[in-house]
Amino acid sequence: MSKPLAQTFASGDVAAQSCDTPVWRQPGRLEALGSAFFTYLPPTPLAQPHWIATSAGTAQWMQLSDAWLAGDEALQVLAGNAVAAGSRPLASVYSGHQFGVWAGQLGDGRAILLGETASGIEVQLKGAGRTPYSRMGDGRAVLRSSIREFLCSEAMHALGIPSTRALALIGSPQPVQRETMETAAVVTRVAASFIRFGHFEHFAARDMQAELKALADMVIDEHYPECRSAETLAGNAYANFLQAVSERTARLLAQWQAVGFCHGVMNTDNMSILGLTIDYGPFQFLDAFDPGHICNHSDSQGRYAFNRQPQIAYWNLFCLGQALLPLIADEELTLAALESYKQVFPAAYAAQMLRKLGLPEDAPDGTSGTPPTEGRFALLVNPLLQLLADNRVDYTIFFTRLTEAVQQMQDGGQPDFEPNFEPLRDIILDRAGFDAWALIYSEHLAYTSPALAADLMQKSNPRFVLRNHLGEAVIRAAQADDFAPVQQMLAVLQTPFDAHPAHAAWAGFPPDWASTIEISCSS
Repeated sequence: MSKPLAQTFASGDVAAQSCDTPVWRQPGRLEALGSAFFTYLPPTPLAQPHWIATSAGTAQWMQLSDAWLAGDEALQVLAGNAVAAGSRPLASVYSGHQFGVWAGQLGDGRAILLGETASGIEVQLKGAGRTPYSRMGDGRAVLRSSIREFLCSEAMHALGIPSTRALALIGSPQPVQRETMETAAVVTRVAASFIRFGHFEHFAARDMQAELKALADMVIDEHYPECRSAETLAGNAYANFLQAVSERTARLLAQWQAVGFCHGVMNTDNMSILGLTIDYGPFQFLDAFDPGHICNHSDSQGRYAFNRQPQIAYWNLFCLGQALLPLIADEELTLAALESYKQVFPAAYAAQMLRKLGLPEDAPDGTSGTPPTEGRFALLVNPLLQLLADNRVDYTIFFTRLTEAVQQMQDGGQPDFEPNFEPLRDIILDRAGFDAWALIYSEHLAYTSPALAADLMQKSNPRFVLRNHLGEAVIRAAQADDFAPVQQMLAVLQTPFDAHPAHAAWAGFPPDWASTIEISCSS
């Protein structure tokens, strides 16, 4: 190879070289912390494994060759039937709050970390069998949930939303009992780190301060080195770390809300310390816009409803702050670090929403005494979201049609060319209400060029998201041993802003039966 993997990855030159097998770092970062953090164990073999799909984009990021990924060695390793040379599989322990209640010790109940590549990427098999942290579970994942995680991991990455990635999806005829008898599958998922808020809660709850400090130091040194030299928050590295995590989480939540993504189970053990979307279970992209939508059938109290996600993220950060308090050693500094979330989230969300409307942050808004972003958000975004909610308007399709209207205005080539809003009026019952909003929007749009507005909107408003009914159609095909739709759907979701004429129906309105789909934590 022309240069070490670690150097290649750090420089961003992910396509420079590829390798036939992963090169494992020994020991990995988590492994180096000691036995209190994990248990060594191999994956449980999977009967008659077969390929369902792979992600070429993730393989390229990992610098894996297509030839290796297509071969039997990769199939056996990624199914959990063989351990590659240099790999020391393990499951990590953590704790957490689930649905707002302290659940005590949890851990990787069905995920096994194969190791960490030389370039710093952790590789994990989800559905790889029982571990010491499985509690009453069987350690397996079923085909339907694995397809959803595989596709959505890559879809979120393509949307520009921080996420764990998916390398491969492997199926098996091996039976797995859930509400009904299903078949097993394993997802290979990768990330710079799978450390969660719950890892810190685990050691704080047990007053294991040496381990808590070792964990925090490792994460700071590897992922937040700027926190060591930051002059903010009295130069306290652990307070700076909490603030950095708070800000990353705030920006992540802003992106979730802007794209209409519901996570469904925002327990503290499902919150990434790197601000990644992690643990795809009962997630959903909104169809008709409903701020109070609950996508998780298991969430009987609506704790994780769409409009509560930003508040829950802050609650989870508060739990992280409590866990880090012994290291920060100053309650006021801890609260100050958390306070940054309250500034970053609304600003990031407003910026995201205004880009969806084609309005750059520095454009004047015609109001007086109000910052442009704040003024335009109050005048345009809040009334629009209320209009969409009152009329149950399809969230993704509305912004797709709005983008098309502005693009047509750009194509007109005239400064005073008016956007054609008729395709939008057709999907809103309250046409008078929409017309009143559109008049104000047009006035604000006049402060920027149609070309700039169209470009912002093209990059901010996906045509294709993994709606529940699309996932269900792919799952049904796979359950009938037709796996081609998985790879076809992946190809579309990896370029979600493009037109894809051959699959235009996937960007259309959901069928009536889509509202009957129920997704729970049981998968």
